[in-house]
Amino acid sequence: FDGASISFTADVSSISTNNEHRDTHLKSDDFFNAEAFPKLTFKSTSFTKLGANEYKLTGDITIREVTKSIELDVNYFGTMVDPYGNTKAGFEINGEINRKDFGLKWSAVTEAGGVVVSDDVKLHLNVQVAKQ
Repeated sequence: FDGASISFTADVSSISTNNEHRDTHLKSDDFFNAEAFPKLTFKSTSFTKLGANEYKLTGDITIREVTKSIELDVNYFGTMVDPYGNTKAGFEINGEINRKDFGLKWSAVTEAGGVVVSDDVKLHLNVQVAKQ
């Protein structure tokens, strides 16, 4: 997979946290503003093998038309053929971004003085790809 090219697009209006009120808030201008910025995108600039099952994924993520370069840690968990004859590979991807870098600046403080939303957002993805 060394040197692979990776791209991803998400429809912001598809946000679902199993809480309708929170989903509506996340889609509002306080956060993603799904109406004005309907897509979140990622496009890799490099995918480099570091060890037997470890890679570094670098790419550009765009949220609210703000594009930043990020680095993600990738673990490869193997390749297998499923019961239907499809060859698939599994990966776990981890990283972190600061939401304020992308214009997601809404914040609130609880009565006890704690913040409602952290500035740092952990990214944790479980990805399965199929050989074409």
